[in-house]
Amino acid sequence: MSVVLLIGSNGQLGQELARSLTAIGTVISTTRNELDLTQPDQITTYIETIKPQIICNAAAYTAVDRAETEPELAQTINAIAPKVIAASAARIGATLIHVSTDYVFDGVHSIPYQESDRENPLNVYGHSKLEGETWIRQLCDRHLILRTAWVYGGQGKTNFVKTMLRLGAEREELRIVADQVGTPTSANSIAQVITQAAQQSVFGTYHFTNSGVASWYDFAIAIFEEAQQLGVPLQVNRVTPIESSDYPTAAKRPAYSVLSSRKLSQAIEFVPIHWRQELRQRLPEFQMIHPGDAR
Repeated sequence: MSVVLLIGSNGQLGQELARSLTAIGTVISTTRNELDLTQPDQITTYIETIKPQIICNAAAYTAVDRAETEPELAQTINAIAPKVIAASAARIGATLIHVSTDYVFDGVHSIPYQESDRENPLNVYGHSKLEGETWIRQLCDRHLILRTAWVYGGQGKTNFVKTMLRLGAEREELRIVADQVGTPTSANSIAQVITQAAQQSVFGTYHFTNSGVASWYDFAIAIFEEAQQLGVPLQVNRVTPIESSDYPTAAKRPAYSVLSSRKLSQAIEFVPIHWRQELRQRLPEFQMIHPGDAR
């Protein structure tokens, strides 16, 4: 059995990976308390002391709007840290699995993005993630870079589903952006695919999301419909579609974030589940669905 070093184990994806990766071997889970990605020397020492066979980096600076005013911190965590991790992985002969994002693209396509398409990020976050990818490809031959999008999960601090459940319980009317489209993707699905790809020693750059396409407005409507089916008390009775220009943000976002999972599907022989079906399966796991269970 392999030793797997999981970096960023307390995030929504990290907590799913902490469970799924046990199918590969012994998982050593780290948070910022054990491994601070702003400290390159600490990263090198930690990895080369443990000498894992597999390193899975699920940590990232993901505050997309705040990155516009904190570019150096985003760069440190999303670009410099992966560079150091990749160099250490290469020195000890480890496989590096790294999670990246649809934000490396500019969103001008009208068909799903493939791995061979030209990257052109629109914001600081996207630029920092793309640079991290570039360093990994240069420094570590045994790597798997998995780009995904619109991630949500029952664990972690916040995501779109949690925000909608909270706002839907508080407000009667919500205005949701309808001209940005992508594919809602559960952290559980990503964790399962990463584990399967690691078991089959798949290397290279790949895309993965659940299947189907939705706007943020579509996603919100689905969340409320599925939550109502579960008996969740909601105040919201009107959801109004708006354009991105009606909801300005510090960071520009791609209008089209649909990724093609075909290459990975062929490599590890799986069929992605549709996002709506996956949402239906995952929603009961959310703490907000069972507020009386809080500890």
